[in-house]
Amino acid sequence: MKTRIIYLLMACILLASCQNSNPRSGQLIRVERVVSGQTIEIADRSLAVPILEPIRLIGIQAPDIRQKPWGQEAKTQLERLTLGQEVLLEFDVQEKDGFDRQLAYIWLNGILVNEYLVKQGWALADIDFINTKYRELFINAQERARLLGVGIWNPDQPMRQTPTQFRNQNLQK
Repeated sequence: MKTRIIYLLMACILLASCQNSNPRSGQLIRVERVVSGQTIEIADRSLAVPILEPIRLIGIQAPDIRQKPWGQEAKTQLERLTLGQEVLLEFDVQEKDGFDRQLAYIWLNGILVNEYLVKQGWALADIDFINTKYRELFINAQERARLLGVGIWNPDQPMRQTPTQFRNQNLQK
């Protein structure tokens, strides 16, 4: 019995030491608009007339808004989570993408929204991204969603093309 308690205490100490004790750092902002399942907009309040700035979620690839029904559902899920909420933007190595959008991880009440969308099956993990801070989390979240058959992984109505394949195919039309 005494040995079991010692092992339990050691396990608790080990788990506690694995926790990230560094508080998240970044920019606290309010989400003004959700554009798609992977892009939000924030208002730049430093200007006399605030303008909306796009923020692209790092490490995920949400279905294109035209990919029915998944694109609209991914957008709806991101809206439910973030619209009008104060969120923390955490940045990584690459700060902007080719469309001049800021790239960020989005935290809401201690939840990494990027990972949550993948875990719930509303987005794919984008493992080819330069920013790799949470790559393993996203890969694990995607595997969980796939195994559980949720969202885009639903076996009764799976998403048949990746967002990239869909966009490439629809650019040619």
